[in-house]
Amino acid sequence: MTTPEPSALLPSERRARLVALLRRRGTVRVHDLAGELDVSAITVRRDITLLADQGLVHRVRGGATATASSDAPGPDRVPRVVDPATAPAQPTVGMVVPSLDYYWPDVIKGVREAAAGADVRVVLRGATYEAADELRQLARLVDAVGVDGLLVAPTTTGDEGEALVRWLRSADVPVVMVERTPAEGYREAVESVVSDHPRGAAMAVRHLAERGHRRIGVSTTVTSPTAPHVRRGWLEACARLGLPVEGTPDVCTVDRRDTAWPAALDDLLDACLASGTTALLVHSDPEAISLVERCQERGIRVPEDLAVVTYDDEVAELSDPPLTAIRPPKAAVGRAAVELLAARLRDPDPDRPAHRVVIEPRLIVRSSS
Repeated sequence: MTTPEPSALLPSERRARLVALLRRRGTVRVHDLAGELDVSAITVRRDITLLADQGLVHRVRGGATATASSDAPGPDRVPRVVDPATAPAQPTVGMVVPSLDYYWPDVIKGVREAAAGADVRVVLRGATYEAADELRQLARLVDAVGVDGLLVAPTTTGDEGEALVRWLRSADVPVVMVERTPAEGYREAVESVVSDHPRGAAMAVRHLAERGHRRIGVSTTVTSPTAPHVRRGWLEACARLGLPVEGTPDVCTVDRRDTAWPAALDDLLDACLASGTTALLVHSDPEAISLVERCQERGIRVPEDLAVVTYDDEVAELSDPPLTAIRPPKAAVGRAAVELLAARLRDPDPDRPAHRVVIEPRLIVRSSS
């Protein structure tokens, strides 16, 4: 009897061959198995998940290993698994975000909505804006949970960030970055969904310029990954509108929780008064609210003496006065990220182009401008 080519194998035959390969060789990587069986890496990962549920294999980082009871099944001993052709397994997506209490809850809400519509299970993990912590969470999702794909907002700076980037590049599951853009060197299948933060900042500058402001400053915080994009949008908009930036406050400060914040805040307001700056774009809401409170203590009227626009719109309307804000499309970003990952899982063809989705923020006008 002639053995069929791997690509012609039935699912049960393919899984029997997978177990036999593991039994002969010990631990084998997903991509090596995919090559030998002539199927996609995603198909192999799903087979491994089904076989692991039956105790026939162990999942390990990037592959699988045989168990002591995994005798290679013959024609009369096929692993007791459900055929995905008749009852497909629900894809499981792991998600790691740097915070569960600011900015990200609305992104998570969008992810949940889209996952329900796509029949995708989501396993959520919260990190701490530290690459090493994010890497631990991601590794657990892949190794222990056995997720089919990852949604992640990674920290990519510093030595630990570079290590995380290397891990993502070698991951055996598809990855969609959320509110982060893949840097040069990422493999083709890493996709991303981001808010168009530069355009959002430009919306704020244009809004203030239309109200007659000619010197419009910007203040961001050193800890925010969004800060460089906000500053770039501010700078580009000022150039397009012919607004002066020389001598206009352009600062990147500690955030309001830092003991140096009160001094940095007074330095910023002093710079506004000295330069004739009459409007500020501030990232993010807590810093903007603190700035308005300090203005009131110093007798600087908002918006009469200094108009303020904040970036994020998490709690901007609770300020006194309520703050005009740029609102990133957080829920829409979450929905789009799930849709991208689900599409990649349905179509694992390595020739499928990588998708980069950019979604525009909104300007919410309130009393501070």
